[in-house]
Amino acid sequence: MTGFLIATVRVKDAEKFAEYAGKAQPLVTQFGGKVALRGGLAKTLAGDATPHKIAIMEFPDLQAIDDWFASEGYQAIIPLRDEACQMDLFAYAAPPA
Repeated sequence: MTGFLIATVRVKDAEKFAEYAGKAQPLVTQFGGKVALRGGLAKTLAGDATPHKIAIMEFPDLQAIDDWFASEGYQAIIPLRDEACQMDLFAYAAPPA
């Protein structure tokens, strides 16, 4: 079952966020992930959207997301992430089409 990681982001420091993204992307790839969508909020059609940015990464399964998140490499950049932005991470499973 494909796993999707959704990150909602409010950037606090653009330079640090760019540094974090540059370090995080190779780790996503290392665990079989790929970016499905990355972008900024264009407009709110309903509700109250507060994130400035969103990223959706596709992984082979939920275990790959867990392995990525628990990896030494990702754990090492969490302090940088926390300085750079407010990020919420959510994992979803998608059954085969």
